[in-house]
Amino acid sequence: MVSKTKRTPVKSIKDRRGGSRRSRRKSPIKHVVAASTAVLASIQRRISKLFSKWSRLGTPNRHKGYKVLTKKDDYEEEPARFQDPLNDICRTLFFKNPLPPLISPNKRTVFLDLDETLVHSKADPPPKRFDFVVQPRIDGEIMNFYVLKRPGVDELLESLAAKFEVVVFTAAIKEYASMVLDKLDRKRLISHRLYRDSCREVDGKFVKDLSELGRDLMRVVIVDDNPNCYEFQPDNAIPIRAFVDDLGDKELTKLTRFFEVSDYYDDMRDAVRHYLSGD
Repeated sequence: MVSKTKRTPVKSIKDRRGGSRRSRRKSPIKHVVAASTAVLASIQRRISKLFSKWSRLGTPNRHKGYKVLTKKDDYEEEPARFQDPLNDICRTLFFKNPLPPLISPNKRTVFLDLDETLVHSKADPPPKRFDFVVQPRIDGEIMNFYVLKRPGVDELLESLAAKFEVVVFTAAIKEYASMVLDKLDRKRLISHRLYRDSCREVDGKFVKDLSELGRDLMRVVIVDDNPNCYEFQPDNAIPIRAFVDDLGDKELTKLTRFFEVSDYYDDMRDAVRHYLSGD
């Protein structure tokens, strides 16, 4: 009786040396896992290199390329070193001032309020006199604002732009104020614009804290009709009578004459005191 041998599936194959080796067929899942691991490792290496570069990011140096960013404590101990224009980028990165560094370190800065200082605006119904209309969208609704320019505003901006960094600093919201400034400043004489989000809210009032803007207070003046706005730096402030619709108003003409001679003072706060004293 011939015995029957049970056949089983072949589990090995012959290699070229006559031996046998176990077939190791990888599953598709293992291939995917291996590829994903390699990709993640590559990403991790790139991120590590990128952070290494960021940690060395600094200000261009005249002689040695880039220098490592200095800690805030070093700034407090050696403030003079940070007056170098080459360190402006470093200072901006650390303190996150709303304003970029001054292009010229010798230039002085004039902060001008907008509403009731440079212009007066009114919502519907339209007044008898206005120079232009803006239509911002506020809370989803388009509104009409009729804007009257204060007499002398064009001449003031022209005069200031020749010698000063001119910054309009308003407690109004950007949606409205940016449209007014686009029409008011056709010649782009205003260097920068700051809106309500750059103010500090104190007891329900919007205060314009000049100490947070990266400018030397000896070289700064703010013009505003609202004393609450400059309560932190009253010595830097020139109060101005609120403007509504008086076309005979001369306030900006007087300011223009003041700023033409203010550079005789080393400290702008001394210039402000002299102006307010009426001498």
